[in-house]
Amino acid sequence: MRTLINARGTYTIISGSRALDCVAAAMVEATNHYVHLDELMTRVGERLAGLTGAEWGYVSSGAAAALAEVTAASIAGADPEQMARLPDTTGMRNEVIMQAAHRNTYDHAIRMTGARIVEVETVEELEAAFNDKTALVAVTGDQAHRGKIPVQAMIDAARRHGIPCLVDAAAERPDVPNRYLEMGADAVTYSGGKCLRGPQASGLVLGRKDLLWAAFLNAAPHHGLGRPMKAGKEEIMGLLAAVEAWVRGRDHDAEWQCWEGYLARIRTAVEDLPSVETAIEQPGISNVAPTLTIRWNPEALQCTPQQIHQELLDGEPSITVHVLKDGLRIMPYMMEEGDDAIIAARLRELMGKPHVLPAPSVLEPARADVSGEWAVDVRYVFGCSAYTAALTQEGNTLRGELRTPFTVSPIEGTISGSAVTWGAVLGYESSRTRYAFTGEVTDGVMRGVVTLGEYGTADWVARPAKAAADA
Repeated sequence: MRTLINARGTYTIISGSRALDCVAAAMVEATNHYVHLDELMTRVGERLAGLTGAEWGYVSSGAAAALAEVTAASIAGADPEQMARLPDTTGMRNEVIMQAAHRNTYDHAIRMTGARIVEVETVEELEAAFNDKTALVAVTGDQAHRGKIPVQAMIDAARRHGIPCLVDAAAERPDVPNRYLEMGADAVTYSGGKCLRGPQASGLVLGRKDLLWAAFLNAAPHHGLGRPMKAGKEEIMGLLAAVEAWVRGRDHDAEWQCWEGYLARIRTAVEDLPSVETAIEQPGISNVAPTLTIRWNPEALQCTPQQIHQELLDGEPSITVHVLKDGLRIMPYMMEEGDDAIIAARLRELMGKPHVLPAPSVLEPARADVSGEWAVDVRYVFGCSAYTAALTQEGNTLRGELRTPFTVSPIEGTISGSAVTWGAVLGYESSRTRYAFTGEVTDGVMRGVVTLGEYGTADWVARPAKAAADA
């Protein structure tokens, strides 16, 4: 198993952050003792309150788990009968008000409780959305700039109507005093495995004690909807150690200077190469660290950002960075001492040697007409799905729609010779995936591979709908 040099950030898919030594030590110590988890969370909640200035705090198994647990508490409270019924919310408050601009893939954690998200875009729509079914107002902190309604206005509206307000601040800094609690939010969630550098499978929740204790009752070790979302004594004590370090131990100014030093070394290594332009960019409220962007003219440097990105990944050691359309971005957040020298040398080496640039894409005249309706069968690693693709073809251009049992999605693509490439976006509400189909037309049948983003690939075959029905 290869390890990575992480110059990309605290993404869960690349294992987030490296836990602080004090965190690892706390987890090891915790595993040597037996405790009652209700009593442990009571004591840890008190300590978190003392450290952060919040009324109370608790430890979840992650920021997304906390979204589900706080939502469940807002719907069912601490009533065991109602908790046992989730995600069936019949007879309960189950509406969560959220700005459309704040929707994201993580609000699936809210929906999984049985909640129905009510989207609003204006202050007037916000006010009109409250009713006797409203359970929660949800805010995504780092999406505030996208919405028309300020975060403070969302919180104020929730308070006027006596409804809890939850802020998802997963990748933000849990600084003291807490900006969202000072605004009047009832609960704020943070990832434990990002800037805190606590256990990767942990989350920090701060806010009102009654709401947070109800959220904990909806989670493990109790037997509500959140029972699968277990934070053990090791994660609980590890995260407490991380918060202690954040508030009382870490030198945040020194960390920033260290990150700037890493970027300066990498910048110096490449900035004299032909056409290269570099810039240090300052962060927003999430993933708070400076970044270095490196842009260049592929013709002048004889390499593309995509080629360099792939060679960094494929090298030894493997290095992961952000790839942009016209360059690379280096994020020093989770870099370790010495990583900057390795990255600088590797970038200099790869960008300093000529590559064979990809040939411009030229479409061949189509050797088939795929206009019409097609029965599309997709076979996943487990399970299969049947769709209908209605295609129109004009020269090399394909358009149409993909019909599933749940939705209809536009199709755009091309045909070059007998090679087809087309795609559609499927999913539900804000949880959406692009299905990228590639394949060949042979004897009136299309077949190939569909790429599913983070979900891997699947095989597909399409036959004319009438022929498939007759068969």
